Amino acid sequence: MNSKSLLIIDDEKKLCDLLARILELEGYTVHKAYTGKEGLALLQQHEVSVILCDVKLPDYNGVDLVLLLKQQKPFVQVINLTAYGTIADGVKAMKNGAYDYITKGDDNDKIIPLVANAFEAAKKSKSQQIQKQAENKGFDTIIGKSALLIDAVEMAKKVAPTEANVLLLGETGTGKEVFAKAIHKASKHADSILMAINCSAISADLLESELFGYKKGAFTGALQDKKGLLEQADGGTLFLDEIGDMPLHMQAKILRVLEDGTFIKLGDLQTKKVNVRVIAATHKNLLQEVEKGTFREDLYYRLSVFTLYIPKLNDRNEDILLLAEHFIKQFSTSAIRMSEDFQQTLLKHHWKGNIRELKNTIERTLILNDSNILANNLLPSTFSSSSADTNTSLDMASVEEEHIKKVLQYTSGNKTEAARLLGIGLATLYRKMEQYGISKY
Repeated sequence: MNSKSLLIIDDEKKLCDLLARILELEGYTVHKAYTGKEGLALLQQHEVSVILCDVKLPDYNGVDLVLLLKQQKPFVQVINLTAYGTIADGVKAMKNGAYDYITKGDDNDKIIPLVANAFEAAKKSKSQQIQKQAENKGFDTIIGKSALLIDAVEMAKKVAPTEANVLLLGETGTGKEVFAKAIHKASKHADSILMAINCSAISADLLESELFGYKKGAFTGALQDKKGLLEQADGGTLFLDEIGDMPLHMQAKILRVLEDGTFIKLGDLQTKKVNVRVIAATHKNLLQEVEKGTFREDLYYRLSVFTLYIPKLNDRNEDILLLAEHFIKQFSTSAIRMSEDFQQTLLKHHWKGNIRELKNTIERTLILNDSNILANNLLPSTFSSSSADTNTSLDMASVEEEHIKKVLQYTSGNKTEAARLLGIGLATLYRKMEQYGISKY
């Protein structure tokens, strides 16, 4: 693309050719059109940044043509030229998005500096447009219109273009990995790779070798050098899912990466340096883990430069049916709709597994369905009317969960006092809070 390419639209051929010659001598590449239709066609064919457009054309009013030109390429700057300027036309031209409106002859000495300024404006406008597109890229995969979700998305858009580490907090199944991918796609590292690993899904030894890599002979079975995810993600993003489950000795190594970008492969003596942005996620309360001694305090503060909470599904009720419709389209090529009762059951259900549970539920009902309507009889037995309302079950686990919540509420979140009243140890209380997903207190 020639960044100094412009278009002149003027039916006065001699004047058009003369103006083109003047601008060519200034180093611009000039395309000429003698009608509005020709101008629109040339704009499609060439990457131009500035347009000089006559007001009186055989087939268009140049002031009205500004709208069509800007619709085709919003960043293009249009300068209207007229032999007989009027205030009304000038005002309308500016309202339509023209960069300027000048009179032929009287303003000839203004043309060269005006065109130069218009190119600068076009460059700035295009840069802003590209940045906006980059910000939105990836976030279109996040479905919902609830206020909590929109707030989370807007926060993520703000941090995405920066180099800050991001800590995503939220229950299991809320879509933390979807947010991580969206942040990566809207970042300066978008053209580089995103490497992801679940810290709770594999053993500590395997996690260490996968993250940092190893040298040949580092351990039995290390038959050749292997690059770890950190090295592979150099210049890109590393997503550490469920970092709350990372062993303490590995937390120290990750802390070093965050501090100076360095690490040592297993079996190696030399330090390697990488440029990696880290996005971490967990369903745990890391401050509680710090209190228990299972998570490093210094690592927590390094990770939480920017903390983003992903809301649970039951806190964004208006998004449930939108997500259900999305999953129906994802898993079925047929025109399937949900019955009214089916929709109401989905809305009343307590989604402990959040979006992941909803996705699995829709996939299951579509497998069982043999019509074009999803009905309640296709839902699992746990969706009965008695359990559809939030936590009305009388099984032992539910009763224990509710009792712990009430005691924590009574003690205003004082866990030591709550454990004493419950007659259990503090460590047992933390374990049960984690088991039941109690993170509010």
